[in-house]
Amino acid sequence: MKTKLFLFLILITLIPAGCTMAPKYERPAAPVPAEWPKGAAYQAPEYAASAPAAAELKWREFFTDEKLQKVIETALNNNRDLRLAALNVERARAVYGIQRAELLPTVNAVGNWIRQRVPADLSTTGTPMTIDQYDVSLGISSWELDFFGRIRSLKDQALEEYIATDQARRSFQILLVSSVANAYLAFAADRENLKLAVSTLEAQEITYKLIRKRSDVGLASELDLRRAQSQVEAARGDVARFTQVVAQDENALNLLVGSPFQQELLPSDLGGISPLKEISPGLSSELLLQRPDVLAAEHQLKAANANIGAARAAFFPRISLTAAVGTASAELSNLFRSGQETWAFTPQIVMPIFDARIWSAYDVTKVEKEISITEYEKAIQTAFREVADALAVRGTVNQQIAAQQSLVDAVSETYRLSNARYTKGIDSYLGVLDAQRSLYAAQQALIFLHLARITNQVTLYKVLGGGA
Repeated sequence: MKTKLFLFLILITLIPAGCTMAPKYERPAAPVPAEWPKGAAYQAPEYAASAPAAAELKWREFFTDEKLQKVIETALNNNRDLRLAALNVERARAVYGIQRAELLPTVNAVGNWIRQRVPADLSTTGTPMTIDQYDVSLGISSWELDFFGRIRSLKDQALEEYIATDQARRSFQILLVSSVANAYLAFAADRENLKLAVSTLEAQEITYKLIRKRSDVGLASELDLRRAQSQVEAARGDVARFTQVVAQDENALNLLVGSPFQQELLPSDLGGISPLKEISPGLSSELLLQRPDVLAAEHQLKAANANIGAARAAFFPRISLTAAVGTASAELSNLFRSGQETWAFTPQIVMPIFDARIWSAYDVTKVEKEISITEYEKAIQTAFREVADALAVRGTVNQQIAAQQSLVDAVSETYRLSNARYTKGIDSYLGVLDAQRSLYAAQQALIFLHLARITNQVTLYKVLGGGA
């Protein structure tokens, strides 16, 4: 009988866990156009046709500046948020391992010693007696045979959630790389603004001293002197403001990196940073389906789909098995002798007859799937909008820079001529003042546009799924 029991247990173990009652998964259609938007704002540069796709470039290949590479590498090693994301992946993998193990039986070895006193009125001999019993057994306790796929569906759900968590980690890594790069570039731009403010202050101080000397000999009015002084104070305020902004930029960069880093790695200005690698978005928007955040949303949808299978299986019987083989004896010395074998075989079937919670739980899983579909579609739409916005900037920012550079050149010449006319006494200092203000504002705007062009390259690389 013991041999037959072992053969039965082996047979049950080898039988497939059964079908799954989860609906067949079908990827929802992407609710966005098949191609990127076209028009005057989306004129592709000449290099777009031959440039590689973002997903084909590792971040080290895209960011060619060695100092920036070291800063990003430090952030990837030390950033606490990325570390938490990696730990969440490890936790999800462990949860999946636990759920997958539910398909296998739990085998335990159990040893017992029972010593019991039986009173006379319960004893078969009519006299009080003490009973000793020793037993050792090896068995399976309440192993559910997954004929209707409930456990398998839960296992699939845990697997999809694990993969979704890993994709979320990849998405955060891309976000971290781009955030560090943008913070680095913002620091460079603000340092450049600080240099501009300092040079403007120096020029304003020189002008103020000249006008004060002219005022002392009656060649300049008190009004011109005060106007020049106001420019000096405004420039001094800008120096203090950009000094503060640069310090705050460094603090933000330190937070992203996760630890202080060498000051030698910080850029002096935007021009000192090596150009980024050019990339192409391709022709089809289908590549958005490979973005980590979109993949994470899809795997969450698959998890919700698998959960429906577990809810459906709850309507069917649950079959569990408890079995054990071993040996028992009234004396410890006889425990392992021939003829002391014992066995037990207890299959159990539980058939739900009335449980309103099952129907409600099934309804919940269907609604959760609809929620996951909506979130998946929203992730695709958001991704498409992000790429379209970045392409619009790429298609127009070079024209803006060219126009702004021409404006800077024109205002610079206006300032030179106004200053010459004031020096010769032809015009008042008001013309010089207006030209100075216009030139300073135009130079600041040019720095901002250069920053916008580079950060848009980073954004385009991020939203196209690069950076892993």
